[in-house]
Amino acid sequence: MSSSLNFHLDQYDGPLDLLLDLIRKQQIDIYDIPIARITAQYLEYMQKALEMDIELSAEFVYMAATLIQIKSKTLLPRDPALEEISPEEDPRQELVDRLLEHERFKSAAEMLHEKRVVEEAVWSNPQIERFRAEDGMEPGLTVTIFDLVKTFQAVLERTKNRPVYEVAGEDVSVPDMIRYVRRIFEASETVSARELFERQTTRRAMICLFLALLELVKLQAVGLTQADAFGEIGLQKLKGFDAVFSSDQTMAAIDEGYQ
Repeated sequence: MSSSLNFHLDQYDGPLDLLLDLIRKQQIDIYDIPIARITAQYLEYMQKALEMDIELSAEFVYMAATLIQIKSKTLLPRDPALEEISPEEDPRQELVDRLLEHERFKSAAEMLHEKRVVEEAVWSNPQIERFRAEDGMEPGLTVTIFDLVKTFQAVLERTKNRPVYEVAGEDVSVPDMIRYVRRIFEASETVSARELFERQTTRRAMICLFLALLELVKLQAVGLTQADAFGEIGLQKLKGFDAVFSSDQTMAAIDEGYQ
């Protein structure tokens, strides 16, 4: 039925993690997924989990139904005449888009984890009180990328309880969001991260904005601030902001990296 796989019954955070693992281990082109083979292997994993009394979430069952539906669509013959009039979109495309989005977000999370490990291994300077910012202000609270992640996660959780309007044909990208942040900072030196996320009307836009902010923080164009302990995370324009956008080379590299 399918090629033998050595699962060891790994634990996955969700069905997309499982599918990505199956695809990467077998070096399958994610844009041309052999849906029949992947569906069989996915169901095999679920069967083994059932035999070992491992409880899987409802998401795994839903994904199994989705895979079977996609497989059925690929097997149905299409009328050549109808195909010329109205070409049908590849039934796998939506799944491919979800997998790519999940993989990019997962890669960002792994990068943040590595950054945290490095940060925790660095000793803090006990003489920090002797140092002041150039404008004479007291050093602010220590804010890390993880505080921004928490804000992003909190906004995503809240969007589950309010309508999110998915615009058909939306093609927003990370470079688009970087330019969007640039326009925001042309009007203000600081902005609330939460408010910026909540202005977005789709989940895709929120994720692209989050990745855009990671890029800008990495380039030292935007800094994270917090007025009070446990207060809201703010985004602040840094000195490197203008340098990033004045360099065509920097933006060209970002555009190319997210093609």
